[in-house]
Amino acid sequence: MSDIDETLPALTAPSLKTSHGFFTRNGGISKGIYDSLNCAWGSKDDLKDVLTNRALVVQALGPDVSDLLSASQVHSNRVQIVDKIWSRERAPEVDALVTKMDHVALGILTADCAPVLFCDPVNRVIGAAHAGWKGALGGVLENTVKAMVDLGADASKIAAAIGPCIHQASYEVDAGFRQTFLNFDPAFATYFTDGAQEGKYQFDLPAFVKARLDGLGLGSVDASPVDTYQDEDRFFSYRRTTHKNEPDYGRQISAIVLD
Repeated sequence: MSDIDETLPALTAPSLKTSHGFFTRNGGISKGIYDSLNCAWGSKDDLKDVLTNRALVVQALGPDVSDLLSASQVHSNRVQIVDKIWSRERAPEVDALVTKMDHVALGILTADCAPVLFCDPVNRVIGAAHAGWKGALGGVLENTVKAMVDLGADASKIAAAIGPCIHQASYEVDAGFRQTFLNFDPAFATYFTDGAQEGKYQFDLPAFVKARLDGLGLGSVDASPVDTYQDEDRFFSYRRTTHKNEPDYGRQISAIVLD
């Protein structure tokens, strides 16, 4: 993935043949713990600052972008097919969005979970998914691809790109967390290594997400090597905020739009 964007700092994936960006926390106007491109309506940041930040993202995506839609994310496996514009107050409680609409950007908010952007440039269908461990385990990625195919996409022509998220070295979990995965499939033990403390484990979220995507017959799957927990200068992190006992946290946005 490239880390160069002409307007706002963002990572891009060459495989996604349309305008997109895994935007960082830099380049916005928010202050304090939200410094500076916090795009989360659900945070306690000043709403006017959040709206300005989101407008900056729209500008960065291109002059023809009319709207930036995001969901009320709830760590589910639910997908919304976007065929109309909604207001902030009416955002659906889902964790993935897909559309054939031109010039409407789909946005995913994260602060350690994995953002995944999808594009079938031939059939002109895009998607965006919020893949925390619950959503990834529960099928949000599979459901996103299915919804794209239902809109006319060909799975073999879909490119998927996993953005910055928390990586294994930073993601300590307990035995109960690991057991949840093993109850689903004992083979999932491969995504855990022993932690520094007895009874603790390190979970590899990006590897798990990539494996789920690799099983869907997509055209390509790329993944960013960036760990949001470790890269404090560029990314918000829920876990880092928790460790620092901060009262709230910002979220970066990942967005894609059909040119």
